[in-house]
Amino acid sequence: MPSLCRTCFHQHDQGTRCPACGSPRGISHPELFELSIAHMDCDAFYASVEKRDNPELRDKPVIVGGGRRGVVSTACYIARIKGVRSAMPMFQALKLCPEAVVVRGRMDVYVAVSRQIRAMMEELTPAIEPLSLDEAFLDLTGTAKLHHAPPAVMLARLVNRMESELGISGSIGLSHNKFLAKVASDLDKPRGFSTIGKAETSDFLRDRPVSMIWGVGAVSRESLEKAGIRTFADLLRWDRQDLHARFGSMGDRLWHLARGEDFRRVSAHEPVKGISNETTFHEDTASADLLDGHLWRMAEKVADRAKAKQIAGRVVTLKLKTAKFKIITRRQSLRDPTQLADRIYRTARDLMAGVNEGPYRLLGVGISDLQPEGDADRTPDLLDPDATKRSEAERATDRIRQKFGSDAIRKGRSLR
Repeated sequence: MPSLCRTCFHQHDQGTRCPACGSPRGISHPELFELSIAHMDCDAFYASVEKRDNPELRDKPVIVGGGRRGVVSTACYIARIKGVRSAMPMFQALKLCPEAVVVRGRMDVYVAVSRQIRAMMEELTPAIEPLSLDEAFLDLTGTAKLHHAPPAVMLARLVNRMESELGISGSIGLSHNKFLAKVASDLDKPRGFSTIGKAETSDFLRDRPVSMIWGVGAVSRESLEKAGIRTFADLLRWDRQDLHARFGSMGDRLWHLARGEDFRRVSAHEPVKGISNETTFHEDTASADLLDGHLWRMAEKVADRAKAKQIAGRVVTLKLKTAKFKIITRRQSLRDPTQLADRIYRTARDLMAGVNEGPYRLLGVGISDLQPEGDADRTPDLLDPDATKRSEAERATDRIRQKFGSDAIRKGRSLR
């Protein structure tokens, strides 16, 4: 069985324990050295950065979020054991884990670390498709001759280097397409390395829940369950035309994914029309504080993805769905494009102030009319002079950290 030591990178065929260094941190798979499509996902990224920069937090449960941003942005794995999850209201998270340390997010630091990780990836392959600051697809097809090692070895080296040089751990999913690579990266977190080969795809998927498909949220899952579809095996019983008739274009996608088929390429230059994030609440809500907290969290996620893709949006969109399933959309064009969470949040918040049709079952925020990040946030806002100061400080901080490292400059609030 082809095997790889994740400590010394020795390639062998003697199982997971390395015959060269004795490390038990190995991985074995029949197709290990043949697969080349990967998904790398940092482990609890924001919380990991906070623990790295403040060693006193290392063994404590850490939640990133708080304040007006009254929902959880990220929780470390210690807090997750207690049931804390992203997007959870902060008061609920603290009931589950009252001993948690709540830390306000430092997006400028996360962006700087993300770009350091991106630079490491670019040494392996130019085919990188970032999904956000902390995750990306990589296509290492044809790189074995260049690196004198198969993709699995180079990926193991990547996450080891991230941990040793940046203090950030990551998990790898390796497979023969993007869908399965992303599924694999979630199988063994944190610090995981999982593979799904071609030969095992059907057996692997058959009894898995369809909720593992990226993009199948609470509403989609409810629709699928009404059709009697809970697992991939249920999907396989449906005719392709019937799936399309019931679910539209998503039905076609589901038919292919049920068979482990995903023909999308890993592309660093894939045209993006917009970036958005939305959430469906378990219970309809009209709570201003809860809605505001989710609004900030989603603005932060949209900004996160925009910065990872080095683009900005001129149009901010707010989306709401009422308890009666009425969809409300509001848009605001900006004088110049933005990729700042603060500006996206403030614009969406103003749009929301003009709507009073709650309670709501869904909330979403997005940007469109996308342009290069070099054109972003240039025009001063005469009605909010502090906006210019915030933007300039963030840009300057990013440049300093890129050049001298993430600890070269820190905000005073992070020292409290």
